[in-house]
Amino acid sequence: METVTITMKNVPALYLEAETISPDAFAGKNAAQIAELPVFEGNVPSTLGKYFEVSGNAGATAADTKIVVKGDAKKVKYIGFKMTAGEVVIEGPADQYVGAWMKGGKLTAKGDVGAFAATAMKGGELVIEGNAGNYLGAAYRGDWRGMSGGKILVMGNAGSDTGMYMLGGEITINGNCDVHVMTHAEGGKVTIKGNAKSKLGGQMVDGTIIIFGNIDVMMPGFKPNGEVELEVDGAKAKFAHFIGDMGERHKKKKGAIVYGNLYKKI
Repeated sequence: METVTITMKNVPALYLEAETISPDAFAGKNAAQIAELPVFEGNVPSTLGKYFEVSGNAGATAADTKIVVKGDAKKVKYIGFKMTAGEVVIEGPADQYVGAWMKGGKLTAKGDVGAFAATAMKGGELVIEGNAGNYLGAAYRGDWRGMSGGKILVMGNAGSDTGMYMLGGEITINGNCDVHVMTHAEGGKVTIKGNAKSKLGGQMVDGTIIIFGNIDVMMPGFKPNGEVELEVDGAKAKFAHFIGDMGERHKKKKGAIVYGNLYKKI
């Protein structure tokens, strides 16, 4: 695997839309060609090389390409946009849409990331070593198709609306999570190792929420369904089981009604 390192040299005054910072866009290019890839500062077209020093050549394919982003990228959007293979490592913070529409490969963000990370993610692996903003793994605004595949690990906390319209895949949050988890979800799983505020599973049709900490306010549309023992990350624990959202339509599978599942550690 060939490594391309891009280092911030000119912090943009406005936010930088850099959809081309992905192994797919870099593949087959040398450093000079990568520096000429298009970006937008606000609505003004520019090139990647105006803002980043580029060193190293990409591999022949996305799978053969690793990108390391150095410096302060907290005003840079869309890193890892639609990537299908390869690897991206962001060594500092980044703005919105990290890993948006991601289909494969691995993306590691060592700092905090902004809202809409992994929007409509279909595959691959996203690791956020800091905190995630709002709408992690959610649908794009106005769409009903959220995350449908892949895995997300957040080592810190996550904001509101995690997994909105989620269809599949897995999200694990080692810290706390804000309101509206898996709203409108029809599949997938969100595991929260810390606490959550309220409105977990609102209008949820299918899918799974597992929470180890406290829930400030339980949704009234979820009803108790006994206790179960689950194994999570190799450790077994007992959980109170709730099903819902009872106010929503629910499909049948083999004659049985399918509900969303919420498990709260006892």
